[in-house]
Amino acid sequence: MPVLDADRLVAALRGAFTHDTSRAELLQLAADRIQAAGTPYTSVYLYMLQGEELVLAAFAGRVTDHTRIPVGKGVCGTAVATGEDQNVGDVQAIGNYLACNLETKSELVVLIRRGPLILGQIDVDSDQTGPFAAEEVGAVRKVADALAILL
Repeated sequence: MPVLDADRLVAALRGAFTHDTSRAELLQLAADRIQAAGTPYTSVYLYMLQGEELVLAAFAGRVTDHTRIPVGKGVCGTAVATGEDQNVGDVQAIGNYLACNLETKSELVVLIRRGPLILGQIDVDSDQTGPFAAEEVGAVRKVADALAILL
């Protein structure tokens, strides 16, 4: 069973949406609730795609200097360039890894998309090596799919 209760978070996002919550507030709600699930969700960053750059729109956890990431650079940029989610169990093994902080051991990037159109991504950093099993990936995917509809 995943640590993240995606169904509960999706319900909260839908509820907020019906009360005319802004896009920025929806993204922040998602970041806060994912990170609040606890280990392995150390830090959560929501980036939105603007042209050829990912722009940080909301985060919970540690502050990052990476507020703009070019498509193709790092794990986040690779996800957009390839059109595929990224589940990196050990960031030390990645040659083009952009470290948000030295404590991060693994990273999960799940694209927010409407069909083939990529809107952005949920980027989760963990201080554990290899914590994102299929259940966790599926939970974050549910949240990303909900955001794709609500944004």
